[in-house]
Amino acid sequence: MESGKLLDSPGPARGRSVTFRAAALCSFLCLPTCLAARHPSAATEVVSTAEQLHAEKRWEELIRLGQDSPNLPPEVDYLSGLALARLARWEEAREAFERGRRKEPHDKRFLIELAGVAFKQKKNSEAKAALRRALNLDPRDSYANDFLATLYLLEGNSEAAVKFWNLVGKPEIQEVKTEPEPIVDAVLLDRAFVFSPADVLRLEDLRSTEARLGLLDIFRRYRFDLEPTHAERFNLVFRSWERSGAGNRGLRTVLPALRGLPFQTVYPEFINLNRSAMNFESLLRWDAQKRRAFASFAAPLGGEPKWRYRLHVDARKEIWDLPDVFSGSTTPAGDLNMQTFEAGVGIESQPSGRWGWASEVLVSDRTFRHEGFDDAWASEFLTDGLALKYRAGFDYALLRIPERRLTTRTGVRWQVGRIMRQSFRPFSKLEGSLETRWLPMAHGDDYEVTARFRAGKTLGRIPFDELFQLGLERDNDLLLRGHAGTRNGRKGSAPLGRDYFLANWSLHKMI
Repeated sequence: MESGKLLDSPGPARGRSVTFRAAALCSFLCLPTCLAARHPSAATEVVSTAEQLHAEKRWEELIRLGQDSPNLPPEVDYLSGLALARLARWEEAREAFERGRRKEPHDKRFLIELAGVAFKQKKNSEAKAALRRALNLDPRDSYANDFLATLYLLEGNSEAAVKFWNLVGKPEIQEVKTEPEPIVDAVLLDRAFVFSPADVLRLEDLRSTEARLGLLDIFRRYRFDLEPTHAERFNLVFRSWERSGAGNRGLRTVLPALRGLPFQTVYPEFINLNRSAMNFESLLRWDAQKRRAFASFAAPLGGEPKWRYRLHVDARKEIWDLPDVFSGSTTPAGDLNMQTFEAGVGIESQPSGRWGWASEVLVSDRTFRHEGFDDAWASEFLTDGLALKYRAGFDYALLRIPERRLTTRTGVRWQVGRIMRQSFRPFSKLEGSLETRWLPMAHGDDYEVTARFRAGKTLGRIPFDELFQLGLERDNDLLLRGHAGTRNGRKGSAPLGRDYFLANWSLHKMI
């Protein structure tokens, strides 16, 4: 008493003291909330209170503060959402972040945290969508790019992962591995790899590497996998499946050659000769209506994977049945016996993953025998003789969106030639194509949707064997469903013409 201090009341007063302190705490938490909408200073106090509770990890109190009023500043919703996420209350955390995002739609933090909640709920599509929206607000955000790249990597979409990592100077390659070791010269394979260890893997380098590997023409399928190591580095693993017969002998070589037996055809081929990506491919067909012998040899030029030369010869002896192929008064009638021979040498290159080109010089000869054909029609198309031709091609990746697994490529092919007779002028063919390929599933290639548009035009007096043919026929690449290319084993059932436009849509399902 002399000290001036008050003595504690005995007994029941202790309960009243606890009740009083609880009520005081509630008043402390609730009073600023009620005033936040009207007084900026009160809003600042609420935010300060929330930050203090977050710093002290008092999650439950912070959650109660966030739930007391919908008019709280967005910062309180953000901190409340973090507290709910700490307690693994994912749905409530999502609601808190959504509430804050609606109040402050230009704050990327809400979208990033919503992505984290969706990832914890195993909703990767929602997580990726939220991160893309966050990157629309700040394309250089390191955490969002890293998070999004990791999600794509988990789905096996290495190309999309590299795209977003490149925006923040990643990923750094520690080592390049091959599993299994391909049966090809190690120096040649190393030249095909544009990237190198101890450096950042750039998306353009990855695409250029894929283009060169495709030009080698020894892999049936391949992929690149990024495997994390330590210190935010990765091993880049090249996994490949080589073409049947690549460096092998025995059944793996023989069986593919016999795949055309039902069509009286065999395909002798030797892939990756001398482990140098040299390929010999051929076709032998003994069908009495359409005999054919074809052979080609291709190899890297000078040991460089981005250059490839090709030699080929093609001899045919065919009987055509032409009624109903052409319309008008000059419709041919009867059988056409055609013998052709063609030889060519060409070169193709893939300077980058975006574009490539090809160039080829050819010489051909043709002989026609026929009866009952209209003279005007025969003189227009059925001209025997030697011809010289030049062919060029160019293709370009018009659109590549790896995160959508969507690719669009365009290409142009041009050919000019002349039958070596005094009265004949040069003829030419021009073709253009546009192809879109889409893999609708987030990972894997079980489904594939393609749309392809092609058009062609001829100029000058063009020989019969250079006309465009539409239909389903094994020697034809202009496939038109519902139109068989042969009738009773003879060619001539499919539409033929000088000019064409063709659109193909297809859905493939892997079985």
